[in-house]
Amino acid sequence: MAGDDTEQAVRAAVEGELRLLDPGVRTSPALVLELLDPEFTEIGASGRRWDARSILTVTSSGGVSPRHPVEVSEMSGTVLAPGIVHLTYLADHRGRRTRRSSLWRLTEEGWRMYFHQGTVTG
Repeated sequence: MAGDDTEQAVRAAVEGELRLLDPGVRTSPALVLELLDPEFTEIGASGRRWDARSILTVTSSGGVSPRHPVEVSEMSGTVLAPGIVHLTYLADHRGRRTRRSSLWRLTEEGWRMYFHQGTVTG
């Protein structure tokens, strides 16, 4: 991929990731599903495995609110192949810090999160 294409791909994945952390998006199952690949899977910080439908129980639960947003730092993205972006970052939500990793892929509908994993840090 050319430099501009690489930057656009990473930027699109970062924007999608940040939207998924936005309390207004998280409380809307329709908006969350627009950002998740139909084949989405997640291994949560708890070790539990989620798919696109089951993760809606977590995102719509109201755990992330405008009063308690997720703070993101150390966001980094790499294009692994055309149409595939890997993101890593540190998330802090109310003092619980997790290392996050996600794979985004370009579909006919746009960039969608294909895989996500969180690991609690010390």
